[in-house]
Amino acid sequence: MSDHMKRLAVPRSWPIKKKLHVWITKQSPGAHSVEESMPAVVVLRDMLGVCDTAKEAKRIVGNREVLVDGKALKDPRAPIGLMDVVTIPKMSASWRMLLTDKGKLTLVPIEESEAGWKLCRIENKTVVKGGRIQLNFHDGRNILLDKDQYKTGDVLKVAFDGQKVLEAYPLASGASALVFRGIHAGMIETVSDYVVVKGPSANVVKFADGTETVKDNVFIIGASAPAIKMPEAS
Repeated sequence: MSDHMKRLAVPRSWPIKKKLHVWITKQSPGAHSVEESMPAVVVLRDMLGVCDTAKEAKRIVGNREVLVDGKALKDPRAPIGLMDVVTIPKMSASWRMLLTDKGKLTLVPIEESEAGWKLCRIENKTVVKGGRIQLNFHDGRNILLDKDQYKTGDVLKVAFDGQKVLEAYPLASGASALVFRGIHAGMIETVSDYVVVKGPSANVVKFADGTETVKDNVFIIGASAPAIKMPEAS
C-alpha cells in the first residue's frame, strides 16, 4: 500500500489545499476510514500548524509529544478521525475532531475537563464467553458489559481512564444528532423519529426539519442538546 496519494484525489472531508503540492501523506490502516480521518502528520502540519514540514511532524510524533485519546501517538501516519481527542501536553492544549457544517473535518479546542473522554458510537454487539456483552465502537475500541442494556446506533460517553461509561445517549426521538456521512454531512439536527424497516433496507432516521437519512449516517451527540463543544457555523 502506498504511503502517499495525490492531493486531487483526497476525500472532500479533508480541509486542505488540493493544488498546493502534488502528493500528500496517506494514513495507515486503522479504525477510521480514509474518508472520515486524516493522518497525524497532516493534522499537525496543515490543521494545527504546530510545524512546517512532514519531517518536523514525524519528529514530534517520534518524541511522543502528541496524545490521541489519552495515549501517546507512535505512528506519524496514524488516522485521526471523528470524535478523537488530540492533546499536546507541552502546549497544554486539546482538540476534538469534528465536522463543520460544510462536512469538512475540523479540530475544535476543548477544555482540560473535556479531554479525558469521548463519544463512541456502538457499531455492533457480540456475546462472548461467559455470556458477557462486547460493545464494538466506531473508533475500533470495545468494552465488556455484564448486561445487554444498549442498542447499536446508541452513543456512549466513555472515559479514557478505565473505559468507564459516563453517560449514554440513545438513538431516539428528541436526541441531538450529527450527520457524519452522505450529502447532509455536517448537519446537526434533532431526531423526530427512528423508523425500523423490515427487510434488507436500512433503518431510517427522520429529523425535525423534515430531512431524513439512514441510520449508518447518524451520530448521536446528546440527549436533547449537544453534549460536546461544536464548531462555529461558517
